Amino acid sequence: MRFTCAARTDVGIVRSGNEDSYLMSSERGLFVIADGMGGHAAGEVASEMAARIVAEEFRPVRGMTDQEMMAQMVAAIRAANGAVFKRTLSEPDKRGMGTTATVMSLLPRRYLIGQVGDSRAYLLRGGVLTQLTKDHSYVQEQVDAGRLTPEDARTHPYANVITRCVGSSEDVVPDLYIGTLEPHDLVLLASDGLTGMIDDEELREILMSELDLEPKVDSLITAANRRGGLDNITTVLVRIEEVSPPTGEMPAANR
Repeated sequence: MRFTCAARTDVGIVRSGNEDSYLMSSERGLFVIADGMGGHAAGEVASEMAARIVAEEFRPVRGMTDQEMMAQMVAAIRAANGAVFKRTLSEPDKRGMGTTATVMSLLPRRYLIGQVGDSRAYLLRGGVLTQLTKDHSYVQEQVDAGRLTPEDARTHPYANVITRCVGSSEDVVPDLYIGTLEPHDLVLLASDGLTGMIDDEELREILMSELDLEPKVDSLITAANRRGGLDNITTVLVRIEEVSPPTGEMPAANR
């Protein structure tokens, strides 16, 4: 598989520090976004730990089945959770810290995503923008129960309350998503500092623009800041240039 990628994180307009982290390994086709919480730099610690440990632990090899890679993704996110949780117990100033984690691995002809929290993954294909992940959040639960519409959820006072995160308890269960990829697909990973400020139609319009990847990332962050920039904003874009034949080989990349 051949792809190009770009990423950027921004503090936003309101916050004084940036608790988001991201990891972009083009050589391995691995991408992580983590949105930390906890204050006093603890959120930054949690998000950095999650991104780093997931990358250390998730190392699929040629010949692995999808089931084996999915199991390794779960194990990697659980390892990050355990490390963050232990640190909350051993360091009083880190108590209460945690982080979201959205992890994407590019496999031959497809993607594997592991997710905890409300950072999101989207796929733009043929002009249609699809949200690949589902938030672990209070408002998402209310939408699922029919008590809120998706539009109401965006402006709800509890819109930022998440129901699952890395590091808040001894163990965590990530959701997994696997799907096919095609040439010209564009995948977006984003913290809620972006998706909470910009609705899906504006996201689609920016992603559909003729800009290169890095200017697109800049445009997304600029748009979120123009809407108020209430939170840290992190964006990763991956464009699929060529899809490999189904030989079981691991992906290669161009930057």
